[in-house]
Amino acid sequence: MMKAHVYVTLKTSVLDPQGQTIQNALRKIGYDKVEGVRQGKYFVLDLESGLSGDQAREQVEKIARDVLTNPIIEEFTYRIEE
Repeated sequence: MMKAHVYVTLKTSVLDPQGQTIQNALRKIGYDKVEGVRQGKYFVLDLESGLSGDQAREQVEKIARDVLTNPIIEEFTYRIEE
C-alpha cells in the first residue's frame, strides 16, 4: 500500500494570525531565534497498492486541489511513500 503525506499551508501572502500567536508565545518562553511560524494541516492518504507512481501523483494532486485546500488562500505540497 502507498501512503501520500499532504501538507496544506496558507499562502505566504495570506496573514497567519495563529502562526503569529505561536511565534509570540515561543518568544515569551525563550525561543527568540524563531523568526516566523506558519500553521497548517497535515493529511495521510492510504492509496491502493495497484496504482502506478504517475497515477498516485495525479490522484493526490486532484484530491489536494479539489478537496483538501482552499486554492484562494492555501497551497499544498505532498510526498508519496511506497
